[in-house]
Amino acid sequence: MNLLVVGASGFLGAEVCRQAVAAGHRVVGTGHSAAVAVPGVAPRRLDITDRAAVRALLTGLRPDAVVSTPYRVDDWAVTADGAAHVASAAAEVGARLVHLSSDALHAGRPEPYADAEAPTPVYPYGAAKAAAETAVRAVDPAALLVRTSLILGEGSKQIQRCRDALAGRATLFSDEIRCPVDVTDLAAAVLELLPTDLAGPLNVAGPDEASRADLGRLLARRLGVDPAGLRTTTTLAAGLFRPIEVRLDSARAAGLLRTRLRGVAELYG
Repeated sequence: MNLLVVGASGFLGAEVCRQAVAAGHRVVGTGHSAAVAVPGVAPRRLDITDRAAVRALLTGLRPDAVVSTPYRVDDWAVTADGAAHVASAAAEVGARLVHLSSDALHAGRPEPYADAEAPTPVYPYGAAKAAAETAVRAVDPAALLVRTSLILGEGSKQIQRCRDALAGRATLFSDEIRCPVDVTDLAAAVLELLPTDLAGPLNVAGPDEASRADLGRLLARRLGVDPAGLRTTTTLAAGLFRPIEVRLDSARAAGLLRTRLRGVAELYG
């Protein structure tokens, strides 16, 4: 398979590239501000906010499939417009598209969210992810939208923040409940889903719920560090307005996949 990974310089994109190369696929990976440095991947620099550049790359490469992973929390042009540009170009060349979405597009509630529930964003990043999904579905109804949660693994932003909190350099929220997933599990699931004809939203996250503070305590136990000094707070106390409880029900994905989506209790317990 000729695979294009958009956002290959990112944490998840790089892992998708590594696993795809190991599986024998021909992989091109794009990056913008950071270079793509995965062995076996042909690197290309790409600004996905440049619609003409995105179209030119895909019409030149004509990949069989595209995995689209880029985002910036505070940049609508990258997160929403860029996703639309990739989807439009992928549809034009007939490439299978897997678009990475996020649980951030939900408002939060005690009950888990099913796969096809409509977005209910309450802050700008969630709105950008919701807009991205709307655009992707409009231009490419056959695209698969993988809704995921906090992505874990050595080198992830989530684990680094936990390390910083244990060292007294950061504070973790005790009320932001998510369903974290390991980067290797998520990348394997994405590659497994590529050759299917599944379309629309699919939750692909871990089976365990945990707060960011819970992650910090689990990491402390794994490292043999006393968690007593872990700095925690709530989003309300920090003056932030964003989703609190967002649990993704990934039962459908777990039933479809050979890849096992491990929870935090197994990963860090």
